[in-house]
Amino acid sequence: MKFVVAIIKPHKLEAVREALAAIGVSGMTVCEAKGFGRQKGQTEIYRGAEYAVNMLPKVRLEIAASDDLAPKIVETIRESANNGQIGDGKIFVLELVSATRIRTGEEGELAL
Repeated sequence: MKFVVAIIKPHKLEAVREALAAIGVSGMTVCEAKGFGRQKGQTEIYRGAEYAVNMLPKVRLEIAASDDLAPKIVETIRESANNGQIGDGKIFVLELVSATRIRTGEEGELAL
């Protein structure tokens, strides 16, 4: 099993969610996040004063998936979240050791 974590721009969330649903992803966790990478934040002007915003708003997606589905999830997120601009995000794939469905006690891929 794999654990896919993606950090994307907030306005891309709906497009990514729809694309993942189309390939059979049945669930995910979505959290609001703030961070920066190569873009190092941005400069904004508020009431005539210029200030730097170091932490930009992002969305963090977490998806537990079978080994077979994980590469397709990564490709789908990459395609649907891509603007071709700096700050589009990152995707991380981690080994998932175990999963247990609390309601039924199912374990492993049955719990996904």
